[in-house]
Amino acid sequence: MERSTGRVCPALSGWGALTHRDIDLYDGPSHSEEACLPSPRALSAAALAAIALTACEGSRTDPNLAASDQALAANHQIRTCGTETPSATELARVSREVDAALRTSNAELAAARTAGSVVVPVWFHVVNQGAGLANGDVPQSLIDAQLQVLNDAYAGRSGGAPTAFTFTLAGVTRTTNATWFGSCDVSSVESQMKTALHTGGAGTLNVYTCNPGGGLLGWATFPWNYASSPKMDGVVVLFSSLPGGGAAPYDEGDTGTHEVGHWLGLYHTFQGGCAGGDSVSDTNAERSAAYGCPTGRDTCNGKRYPGADPITNFMDYTDDVCMFQFTAGQASRADAQTATYRPAP
Repeated sequence: MERSTGRVCPALSGWGALTHRDIDLYDGPSHSEEACLPSPRALSAAALAAIALTACEGSRTDPNLAASDQALAANHQIRTCGTETPSATELARVSREVDAALRTSNAELAAARTAGSVVVPVWFHVVNQGAGLANGDVPQSLIDAQLQVLNDAYAGRSGGAPTAFTFTLAGVTRTTNATWFGSCDVSSVESQMKTALHTGGAGTLNVYTCNPGGGLLGWATFPWNYASSPKMDGVVVLFSSLPGGGAAPYDEGDTGTHEVGHWLGLYHTFQGGCAGGDSVSDTNAERSAAYGCPTGRDTCNGKRYPGADPITNFMDYTDDVCMFQFTAGQASRADAQTATYRPAP
């Protein structure tokens, strides 16, 4: 894929029209060296450039990403998610409102609505910089495959608990705009893109595919954000993260599954660390995000934290092949969130 060169960051004086995709981790004349490992010097330079770039122009970043992991993220070597971490005030308010709904329906262990009974219309907005998949022009076959992944995950067919949600395609838009495509993580550009393309109401899922910088795979808005910013509502994903899109090991469609989880009101499994939690009782405590597929990882020890980390949960940061489930508690919470904040398409 061609690199975009139109995104200039004034903070990087002397770097020119540098973009996230101009950061090259390899410090030799060839990328065919043994194991293709970046040198420490290249990693340091890339990390500094990535940090500076993400601070530029109001670019979205992953709030859970350690500075030492910036270089890996910039090259999509680890999962990233740009969904904003709720503030303490938001957490308290949402907890009161949604926990009240859970208590009313007694739905901590089972979804209040029948599995698959909530039909979510989905609009896919394919933003590209030209023809062909390499330029972000995602074919209909990948969109259909993404919908299948969503429906399998949320019906529990991949191995987890079934949820109330079924996803149906409402429509597809295609927009050729190089700025939107390559800078969709910049707040002003994201706002322009979504304002122009957003369709439907609180219960309609808008999915935008583009090529965000900083190594971001995607992000989403939470249900309670809709009332104040309806046009910004939805999910943004890296175009090549769709099934077969080429962003291995993140091209089996579970970036979409993860971000739609946020859109339905779910938090990361590691939110708040061992002492915090995702407000769901049946996901084990986890100190930090898990990458790859670290079987047996257990970062919260002792009698207060039984069980290994939930690395197979869709709301962790593991590779697509590793994650395959939601829990019954997550299904209940997503149901309560949407019943509270997303009553209709």
